[in-house]
Amino acid sequence: MPYVNIRITREGATRMQKAKLIEGVTTLLKDILGKDPATTFVVLDEVMMEDWGVGGLPVDEYRRVLAAEARQHESE
Repeated sequence: MPYVNIRITREGATRMQKAKLIEGVTTLLKDILGKDPATTFVVLDEVMMEDWGVGGLPVDEYRRVLAAEARQHESE
């Protein structure tokens, strides 16, 4: 009885995208491990951007830093 928890940042994933994630993970477990889809649980958690950190920064700030660095490298 697999249980899969997927955490994504809350950035407007649509109902259709979430359904495809659930379907895709369920199919993957069925195809690779032979797990029964009827007993496979997939839970999506959406986390606010300010509650997710990468590289010591909230993810939205981290992305801004990366974008600024990329622009700087492009102008060199």
